[in-house]
Amino acid sequence: MLNLFFYSATAFLTAFLFFPVFIKVLTQWKLFDSPGRHKIHSEFTPSMGGLAILLGALVALMLGFSFAEWVTYRYFFIALALMFTIGLRDDILALTPRQKLYSQFLPILILVILDRTFFHSTYGLATVQFPVWVGMGITIAVVVVLTNAYNLVDGLDGLAGTIGLLILASYGTWFFLIDETTLSLIAFCFVGALAAFLYFNWQPSRIFMGDTGALLIGLLISYLTIKFIHINFHLPEDNDYKFKASVATAVYVLIVPVFDTLRVIILRLRQLQSPFKADRNHLHHQFINIGFSHARAVVAIASINLIFLFLALLLRNLGNGWILAIALLICLSINFTLKFAQAKMAHGRQDKSN
Repeated sequence: MLNLFFYSATAFLTAFLFFPVFIKVLTQWKLFDSPGRHKIHSEFTPSMGGLAILLGALVALMLGFSFAEWVTYRYFFIALALMFTIGLRDDILALTPRQKLYSQFLPILILVILDRTFFHSTYGLATVQFPVWVGMGITIAVVVVLTNAYNLVDGLDGLAGTIGLLILASYGTWFFLIDETTLSLIAFCFVGALAAFLYFNWQPSRIFMGDTGALLIGLLISYLTIKFIHINFHLPEDNDYKFKASVATAVYVLIVPVFDTLRVIILRLRQLQSPFKADRNHLHHQFINIGFSHARAVVAIASINLIFLFLALLLRNLGNGWILAIALLICLSINFTLKFAQAKMAHGRQDKSN
């Protein structure tokens, strides 16, 4: 564990030292994330925080990885580099939503086909066995959704960094406990870099993650999620760290991006709008609408993620059906509470105006 702490601290210090450099350079080059009607920030702020995040993690990984490990994980890192490049291109010269979506298929296909990272079964959700090409197709769809779901979380100062840190730390700890040290090292190197990012991204933010960072971390989270589901499912039944419901447990770890994305898509479809249309219906917008400050909203949403992580441990011996049903009930309760609070505030403002 001391080795993991050392490499995570190395990633933190490297990123921490380079963030001010990137902030100054990006400001001089006027590479800003501009305010807009679908965005909460009102000032021109440097983007592309993913540059320092990747640099910090890479320095630590270069110290911790052997040559054999680089060779073994070469396709994963190539996919990660390509996704980072797509985010960089979008931050410098914006891509259309369709261009950004289509371009993501190249790194994802490398991950699925060349790295052989894909779902081999339903992992307890059903008794159906499917061909390899079906598993690959399902994996591609899941990675696209999860990567972009994490990107959509990046709407408040500190939010994407906090949620990413919680998810990666959870996976990193579990991989360490089952002796998957390489995957644990990858996770904790990015945890250290994200911790440094949060120092500069907490309100008032000095730099944003941008698609450079969000797509990078989104793909990493997708990759570790697939690894978690597959490895956990095949652990011996008497293993102390095995979760009975692999898929449902992963949903609990990823609850904030999953809940937020599904909620927004359902709302848009109900209004007969495109699910890709930008709006202000995300979870973080709802907390802001009921009077939360940016910092309080981040803490509230991070608390939701922490509660689900605790529940994942508490319900570790239940099956997928029960765990997913409990998640649905909790998410519906959160949604109802937010709607009720907004309606109450609107009613109060109406009474004051009268």
